[in-house]
Amino acid sequence: MSAPVRVAAVGDIHLAPDAAGRYRGAFQALGGQADVLLLAGDLTRHGSAEEARTVAAEVAGLPVPVLAVLGNHDHQDGRPDEVAAILRDEGGVGVLEGSAAVLSLAGRRVGVAGTKGFGGGFPGRCCSEFGEEEMKAFVRYSRRLAEGLHEALTGLADCDLRIALTHFSPVPDTLAGEPLEIYPFLGSYLLAEAIDAGGADLAVHGHAHAGTERGLTTGGVPVRNVAQPVIRHAFALYELDGDARHPG
Repeated sequence: MSAPVRVAAVGDIHLAPDAAGRYRGAFQALGGQADVLLLAGDLTRHGSAEEARTVAAEVAGLPVPVLAVLGNHDHQDGRPDEVAAILRDEGGVGVLEGSAAVLSLAGRRVGVAGTKGFGGGFPGRCCSEFGEEEMKAFVRYSRRLAEGLHEALTGLADCDLRIALTHFSPVPDTLAGEPLEIYPFLGSYLLAEAIDAGGADLAVHGHAHAGTERGLTTGGVPVRNVAQPVIRHAFALYELDGDARHPG
């Protein structure tokens, strides 16, 4: 039997030059604890190039591969493509957006599909593509990113394990603790539909600082909110084995 795949994950670290090195020591020790590090967005405070370089220095040369999605803070300065390029070129990070990466981990083919995702809410209390053009654009954007996640997941059909990595939440479970009024701005059921249809074994997200770590999609996929204020550590660690739907 193959050893479990050990997944380290964290989001919402919000790094800037004045916080350089905050996670470096913990990340460098990952070699004996994890097989991969997933970063669930909001890696910077305002999405500047200088902040992106701080993040890149934090994760460069780690003993495990690093995959990431961007978050809303990483878009704030209006140049997410530059942030992503710095993370790739200077940090060796695989930045995903409607795309996927396949890794060989613990003797298994592990596919990670990622998107930032967006808001819109959840069944019974969600936005609809109706009315003003601004509202239609909001919902269309959320739908487009969810569809990109679905396509990326379905392209991983030959993998032993599939992980969905997002910034926004796919389920309301992991938002418990946040004000109900802001749920539509924290996630969307469209992401959960993509995760279930795409056959993920685990979904990881951030964004909800006052939320709850553990949740479940309607289709039974475990969801983990790894926003750093929620997990309160440099990373959370999950194990995926033959019973992939029950990560540790």
